[in-house]
Amino acid sequence: MNWDQIEGKWTEMKGKARASWGELTDDELDQIGGKKDQLVGKLQQKYGLEREQAEKRADDWANGL
Repeated sequence: MNWDQIEGKWTEMKGKARASWGELTDDELDQIGGKKDQLVGKLQQKYGLEREQAEKRADDWANGL
């Protein structure tokens, strides 16, 4: 699934994101709003990932939907 589709269906996708990244709060997921750059930033912050690692995890997650 591409990021435009994810952003459009974010309300539905939040549950899947929560299952994948349990450290993200509901408020943070609401702030992300399906935007890849926002998700990557939160993954970096919460999980201590480098930008490239966070982008790969976000893309792997999106491709698995």
